[in-house]
Amino acid sequence: MPDDANGSPSVPDQRPPAGNLSKYARPALIAGAAIAIICIALLVIIFFLDSFNAAAYSMTGKSVQDATEEAREIRDTYSGVRVWTIVGLVLSGVVALASAVVLYLNRGKGGEEEYDDGEDVDFEDLTGS
Repeated sequence: MPDDANGSPSVPDQRPPAGNLSKYARPALIAGAAIAIICIALLVIIFFLDSFNAAAYSMTGKSVQDATEEAREIRDTYSGVRVWTIVGLVLSGVVALASAVVLYLNRGKGGEEEYDDGEDVDFEDLTGS
C-alpha cells in the first residue's frame, strides 16, 4: 500500500466513480418535481371545471349521469386532458424517483478535484507587501 504525505498508509476509495448520470440527476429531479406539481395543479383545475359543468348542466333539471348523448359529451369534455395529465404525472414521478435514487447512491462523492500544488497564497502575496 502506498503511503500518503503523513507517512500513514492510504486506503483507496472502494466506491465506484460517479457515473455520467450523476450530473443529470439533480436537474432531472427538479424538472420531474416541477412537472409533477404542474400536473397536479392541472388535475385540480380539471376537477373544478368538471364540477362547474355538472352544476351548470344540472340547473336545467338534468343529470350528468343520464344516458343521453349530451350528458356523455359533458362527462367526456376534459377526458383527453385528464388522461395525458395523469400520464405526465406518472412519468415525471418516475423521473424524479429515479434521479433521487441516483443522487442517493452517489451521495458524498465529490466531483473531479482540481489540481492543487499545495502552495498557499496569502493576502500579503496578493498586495505585494
